[in-house]
Amino acid sequence: MAKKSFEESMEKLEKIVEELEAGDLPLDKALKKFEEGVALSRFCFEKLDETEKKITALMQQQDGPVKEVPFESNAQQQDGPGENE
Repeated sequence: MAKKSFEESMEKLEKIVEELEAGDLPLDKALKKFEEGVALSRFCFEKLDETEKKITALMQQQDGPVKEVPFESNAQQQDGPGENE
């Protein structure tokens, strides 16, 4: 199996969801798509979990404790808190 990226997996997962939501697939094909979607979902979750652990390790201060800081996207930083809610 070729190495897949998170983005490719998410894109494929979105297509599978659209196909399943359309309801046009025969049951056996829908089941296969569902199984593929579950596998892609697990892969994406694992990649996100792995990335979170790497970020936490990078955020670790020199004296040892981890400093957790809320993530803010560029849009949140520009608009300020609460303006998009």
